[in-house]
Amino acid sequence: MAAAVELGSVSTGLRVMFAMLTPNESSFEKVEDVPKYVHEATPFFVGLIMLELVVGVLKTGASVVTISDGLTSISAGMTSRLPLLFMRGCELSAYMYVWDRYRLLELPWDSAWTWWFTFLGVDFCFYWVHRSAHEVAILWAAHQVHHSSEYYNLTTALRQSLTQQFTSWIFYLPLALVVPPSIFAVHIQINLLYQFWIHTELIRDLGPLEWVFNTPKHHRVHHGRNLYCIDKNYGGILIIWDRLFGTFALETDKVVYGLVFPIKTFEILYVQLHYYSYLWRKSNGYKKLVNKLSTFMNGPSWKPGKPRLGDHANNPKVTGEEVPHDPSWSLPLQVYVVIHFLLVLLTYHDLFENKMMLSQLTILGMAGYVLLTLTALGYIMDQSGSQAVGRKSPRGSRDGSAGSQDSKQGREEEK
Repeated sequence: MAAAVELGSVSTGLRVMFAMLTPNESSFEKVEDVPKYVHEATPFFVGLIMLELVVGVLKTGASVVTISDGLTSISAGMTSRLPLLFMRGCELSAYMYVWDRYRLLELPWDSAWTWWFTFLGVDFCFYWVHRSAHEVAILWAAHQVHHSSEYYNLTTALRQSLTQQFTSWIFYLPLALVVPPSIFAVHIQINLLYQFWIHTELIRDLGPLEWVFNTPKHHRVHHGRNLYCIDKNYGGILIIWDRLFGTFALETDKVVYGLVFPIKTFEILYVQLHYYSYLWRKSNGYKKLVNKLSTFMNGPSWKPGKPRLGDHANNPKVTGEEVPHDPSWSLPLQVYVVIHFLLVLLTYHDLFENKMMLSQLTILGMAGYVLLTLTALGYIMDQSGSQAVGRKSPRGSRDGSAGSQDSKQGREEEK
């Protein structure tokens, strides 16, 4: 059905970025026939980022991306894909397992009705993946990576979690009871790619489309740490789920981006993993087992005596005058970091292109090199050893930081 379509064409590549493929050109009988849309989208990621940079300069007179934050976001995206060197994606693997053993009905793969049903089904499931990632602390530990940038641009879309993929697959399994894996494999990619272009401040309002679709205007709210923005607008492609389930908010006051308590670092391993250590320290501050477990299963700001999702009583007041973390560093050092990053990016690209011809030991070594290099570049961009020390015990509830004060308070609240 889709064999005649030139899948590598510019037209197809652009349209998949905006969820504009038709059932006729994106329905496949076998999973093996499904294009790797996400992998093939790399040139469009680069092209749209460059376009945003140019338009941003023309429109605002300044760059919408800083070197340090932009490279950190791209590094997070690179890190998130490293597990794919050793295994197939969790979502598709688990989906195929359930389909092969437990399917109740087999919808026809070449039916437009199946295609549209899956389009809605995947987006509905993503809403609950996304909402749960904000309402369950152990899931937020993974998802907070995506919210850790204090900027909002297309590179922010690439700031993905290393660990979220190991739990998100659970929410899509109901579809595996009726929808062929090949159709699911198409839509899980379309859903992800659509969410790239909505990470921009340059597109302000899209009129009537705002009622149905997730847009930059809606998603800016989702990335805000203003009180009215927190835990709102979870939709992937469609915003109708938020309107139906009461999690929708309009953009009003100036949105201030990032975590409630910004982590202020570009160290990629810290960005990816710091919240897990915070949860462990927080749980150790409680004596009762139920409170220890609730630390991981309730909302990120939960404490004993609070509602399941916690509250925002201790959030810093957002004034709109906040300045994003942007350490000053010399131009020669910036040039060095950019050149070194491009070299490691080339290695990363070659690693994925040639992984079938490399031994597992070689892949492991090269993946380790990529990760260590990105970590080293993060230290350079941070510019200050004292900042790293200072980050080890800040206060916070949603950003993943807590010191001895939180532990002491937790013990007192249990009495």
